[in-house]
Amino acid sequence: MSTKAISEQTGKEFLYKYICTSAAVQNRFRYARVTPETDWDQLTQEHPWLLTECLVVKPDQLIKRRGKLGLVGVNLNLQGVKEWLSTRLNKETTVGKAKGVLRNFLIEPFVPHTQEEEFYVCIYATREGDHVLFHHEGGVDVGDVDMKAQRLMVAVDDKLTEDEVTSQLLAHVPDEKKGVLASFILGLFNLYEDLYFTYLEINPLVVGQDGVYVLDMAAKIDATADYICKAKWGDVEFPPPFGREAYPEEAYIADLDAKSGASLKLTLLNPRGRIWTMVAGGGASVVYSDTICDLGGVDELANYGEYSGAPSEQQTYDYAKTILSLMTREKHPDGKVLIIGGSIANFTNVAATFKGIVRAIKDYQVPLKEHEVNIFVRRGGPNYQEGLRVMGEVGKTTGIPIHVFGTETHMTAIVGMALGHRPIPNQPPMDAHTANFLLNASNSPMTPAATRTASFSETRLANEALPTTKAKAGSAADSLHSKLWPLRNVVTGDLKASSGCSGVKATTLFSKHTKSIIWGMQTRAVQGMLDFDYVCSREEPSVAAMVYPFTGDHKQKFYWGHKEILVPVYKNMADAMKKHHEVDVLISFASLRSAFDSTIEAMHYPQIRTIAIIAEGIPEAQTRKLIKLADEKGVTVIGPATVGGIKPGCFKIGNTGGMLDNILASKLYRPGSVAYVSRSGGMSNELNNIISRTTDGVYEGVAIGGDRYPGSTFMDHVLRYQDTPGIKMIVVLGEIGGVEEYKICQGIKDGRLTKPIVCWCIGTCATMFASEVQFGHAGACANQASETAVAKNQALREAGVYVPKSFDELGDVIKTVYDELVASGTIVPAQEVPPPTVPMDYSWARELGLIRKPASFMTSICDERGQELIYAGMPITEVFKEEMGLGGVLGLLWFQRRLPRYACQFIEMCLMVTADHGPAVSGAHNTIVCARAGKDLISSLTSGLLTIGDRFGGALDAAAKQFSKAFDSGMLPMEFVNKMKKDGKLIMGIGHRVKSINNPDMRVLILKDFVKQHFPSTQLLDYALDVEKITTSKKPNLILNVDGFIGVAFVDLLRTCGGFTRDEADEFVDIGALNGIFVLGRSMGFIGHYLDQKRLKQGLYRHPWDDISYVLPEHMSM
Repeated sequence: MSTKAISEQTGKEFLYKYICTSAAVQNRFRYARVTPETDWDQLTQEHPWLLTECLVVKPDQLIKRRGKLGLVGVNLNLQGVKEWLSTRLNKETTVGKAKGVLRNFLIEPFVPHTQEEEFYVCIYATREGDHVLFHHEGGVDVGDVDMKAQRLMVAVDDKLTEDEVTSQLLAHVPDEKKGVLASFILGLFNLYEDLYFTYLEINPLVVGQDGVYVLDMAAKIDATADYICKAKWGDVEFPPPFGREAYPEEAYIADLDAKSGASLKLTLLNPRGRIWTMVAGGGASVVYSDTICDLGGVDELANYGEYSGAPSEQQTYDYAKTILSLMTREKHPDGKVLIIGGSIANFTNVAATFKGIVRAIKDYQVPLKEHEVNIFVRRGGPNYQEGLRVMGEVGKTTGIPIHVFGTETHMTAIVGMALGHRPIPNQPPMDAHTANFLLNASNSPMTPAATRTASFSETRLANEALPTTKAKAGSAADSLHSKLWPLRNVVTGDLKASSGCSGVKATTLFSKHTKSIIWGMQTRAVQGMLDFDYVCSREEPSVAAMVYPFTGDHKQKFYWGHKEILVPVYKNMADAMKKHHEVDVLISFASLRSAFDSTIEAMHYPQIRTIAIIAEGIPEAQTRKLIKLADEKGVTVIGPATVGGIKPGCFKIGNTGGMLDNILASKLYRPGSVAYVSRSGGMSNELNNIISRTTDGVYEGVAIGGDRYPGSTFMDHVLRYQDTPGIKMIVVLGEIGGVEEYKICQGIKDGRLTKPIVCWCIGTCATMFASEVQFGHAGACANQASETAVAKNQALREAGVYVPKSFDELGDVIKTVYDELVASGTIVPAQEVPPPTVPMDYSWARELGLIRKPASFMTSICDERGQELIYAGMPITEVFKEEMGLGGVLGLLWFQRRLPRYACQFIEMCLMVTADHGPAVSGAHNTIVCARAGKDLISSLTSGLLTIGDRFGGALDAAAKQFSKAFDSGMLPMEFVNKMKKDGKLIMGIGHRVKSINNPDMRVLILKDFVKQHFPSTQLLDYALDVEKITTSKKPNLILNVDGFIGVAFVDLLRTCGGFTRDEADEFVDIGALNGIFVLGRSMGFIGHYLDQKRLKQGLYRHPWDDISYVLPEHMSM
């Protein structure tokens, strides 16, 4: 999620540290925190003013209206504070529906003042800009400030001035206080922007003779801006909402999430409950919670959580064992149920993630049976059949009741089964295996021609009238506009221009001729797009080029059906745009750190009309700037935090729609008559499944993304669908949070929307929970009554939208509306035509166990595949136990000094861990090929050594230089990472092909333990490890690898061992001494490979033809 509430203490600390104003802000940093563990003597020593001043005490636990609830002690001495706390501290209390324990209090100096000195100020973010509210009467009885307050909206990218503050907000303020207030509010707004606040409220703000006092404060910040604001924020603690305890298991999962590129979330609602969930997908997790609550299970729902984004087997194991551990601590008289659900995955290998869950079930099989746990499983996506098979098998072998279902079963049907509301089928029907997309779906063995009908409705388009004309701008506001003030600012005027668009956006985003550029080296996604193109019988691939700044210009090989083709890859976007004028779509797989800059760059090319931003976690302030620029230039943005969209028979974005088996099963290779728009990527794939089973299929579908401010809105796409003749009905899957769905109501009322619309807003369970729950999507949180899913569903129903009673009934309602359209002749279903077949990739076929391939090499001296490097059968730890004494000799020969024993040991350890890394790397490969060609040892060794450079083995010097320069210049780790990203440079010594933060490299762990124990100082190593924390939060394999570790540790050694001056230490780094460690160490391995091949009597090596792609011109002309 993005927006997170912070404690009052944290908010005031930010304000006191960083506000820039001419107003005198009083009582800076004069607050003391009290918890049940507080030592009062120590507290008074740290804050001596507690003994001399009158005080105010209040809980600091995200509780609203504390004064009204009697939770503020005013004008007390220290003894009075203690007495006041004695009846409240560590005591349970009820606030609204939430019941919780008061554990955290704030003590501040009491500020005597009059009512006339109290003011109210609030700043909050919306899609269009930031709103500043001010009222000249603040305090406990301020009342409905939304109706009373003066209001000023600062548009995105605009600046606020003191004159604007004075003229528009301070009309009712005495003249003598206007200057102070205007300066303070301007400083507050600048602070709000600089520190990425999304909400900041001060009530009351007291303005006295001596300056400004901030009495009570509530604030939220955009947590995704951590990489930008880390230097100012520090380590921010985000307290849980009042009424929910902060469980250590939640913190453990949050830590796993921070170290993973995947998404792992866990919120405990009722640890004693009998209904537990383990759901894949942010949208699906909400739907399952909704269904459980709809069926009466709200009081027994134990947790909310989700895992998504292709977590590894180990990550899902850790996640699953945490949930199984929690649910097997207390028995329930009725037994327990575990719902392992999810929508149809787009790119996650279901079998791989299920392996982790199966491991956890096996580990907990005894307590699971003791607690009478029944498990219900429903999942779809890549290789899901194998995952379901494995899950079913573990149920048989362990004796745990596990009921397994696939895409043939409605997503939430297992909830009704688990809660006893519907029968459990004995043998549910199973869909075809993933591998079956190799086979032709028709009885004919021939591949169909490429001239199939492109659209079910195409034959009728020429005679079809255009839909109702657009509503005129400036149409009168109705009662809907005045529900609540944020809604008034959003739903006004011409719906077509509701996003403030001055550029003209296209109604049709994609066609059979659409061409795209992919930003990022996402080869799997590109191959999926090309396979989709092929089964849709496109004449040409939809991917024209790729952009990847970290490599030079080259060509990347892909498959087009049975043939291999080359797609150009460019280092910069300018070259790609210049050479591919036909491209009008950019699909950005850029990271959250670089997505903003790359998208801004793309919008400056007029040819680009549509941009899909896949990255999750882009700060909201940056997203709003992208939206504003896109509106100005008439560019449609899909995302951020999305899987994309799909137009059957024409084009798909990245991984949308999943793999080919799902594309075929959901009939996405040809258009139907139904268009949909959703927030969730996983739920969009579920809609593909539902619509294909209940109608003639999907015409177009878009997942706008789960952020609070998606680049394009529900209404943007619903209006496009209204204006597209081939679309006969529209499906919208809305969500708790925001007010976009109300625009659909207004569009129907204004006559702008005339086609049948089926809509359901997920998140209905939120109103049933005692405390606030942040769901998987950043935007899935209601800030007021009108943003709840229940309110939106009711408004949609009243406006004439087809709204089911629950998600369970969504498919039934879609089918009813579709059948009516068929009966009326509006839709005439076309005859099905099978698509062409596409061969399966080698890697995926191997994953499914369909093929095997003989190895190209043999080796008997090294195995790098396991947890620990092995030389000739001896683990690396055993090698160190032999105490080989090369370090001392090396110190004399290289450095002309006798080094300390620990330094000699470290050098020996470096030589050992760099001695070999298997036969597959380039140097060993060259040595083996030369040896098998009959060359002598020197020639073979030299052949291997000549491959050492920046790409292989030569990163020690480069890593030492990069980290040293950054550290010596005083750069913070976050600033270093950002600078390297901005400069388009790789951080040498960071990243590993196999190892990750969750699967650490044993070599690095061994060296780190030694260095930490023996080196007098490790300043540069500590700096590099701080950099690693930042890089692994982006991608878990971006670890400090063995080259980087040796490089930075060696600098620490040279600088602190006492044998070198600083200049000498730096000189040894500059002249390449550190790379010599690698060359010497690796030479031992190269020589070993030479001897091994001679001993095994391996003959001349010739590379097999079937492992070479011959890509030649089809003809040659003079």
